[in-house]
Amino acid sequence: MWLTRLLRRHHEAAKFLVVGGVCFVATTAVNYTLKLTVLPEKPVTALVIATLVSTVLSYILNREWSFRTRGGRERHHEAALFFAVSAVGVMLNSLPLAVSRYVFLLRVPEVSRPVQEIADFVSGIIIGTLIAMCFRLWAFKRFVFPDTQARPRPPRPRRATSGLRSSVVQHPARKRERRH
Repeated sequence: MWLTRLLRRHHEAAKFLVVGGVCFVATTAVNYTLKLTVLPEKPVTALVIATLVSTVLSYILNREWSFRTRGGRERHHEAALFFAVSAVGVMLNSLPLAVSRYVFLLRVPEVSRPVQEIADFVSGIIIGTLIAMCFRLWAFKRFVFPDTQARPRPPRPRRATSGLRSSVVQHPARKRERRH
């Protein structure tokens, strides 16, 4: 019950997190595909390319689902702002990996290969993604999709109800819950 209310109150953030999860999987898959094949010596480049691919996916999913009723800008202006915010997000996402690799020297030969890969995953995929996600949620709502009802949903058709619902006697405590 409390979870339903929380999701209703923060439905955009919940949808944004689902889109983020999908893009997280896409970023991780593309990143490791590149890193383990054509870019083994360039982990930051692999992460940037993976993040760019997932950014395009993110724009489509966020515009058409997460922030479907938001807008307030012309489509080309909205897209330009989205990708500008996402560019900052890419930098924020890549920064912890660059620090891990080139400041803390968590790379082979200074550390073992498993330690390097764990450090890359934690810094680039986990920490970088969390920092960029918080920034993007704030910036998308503030700058990219600023008006909450710019594209309102069409009203849902009401289902015809049978007389059964009105004849059911409800417990008095449940009646009070619904009023609040």
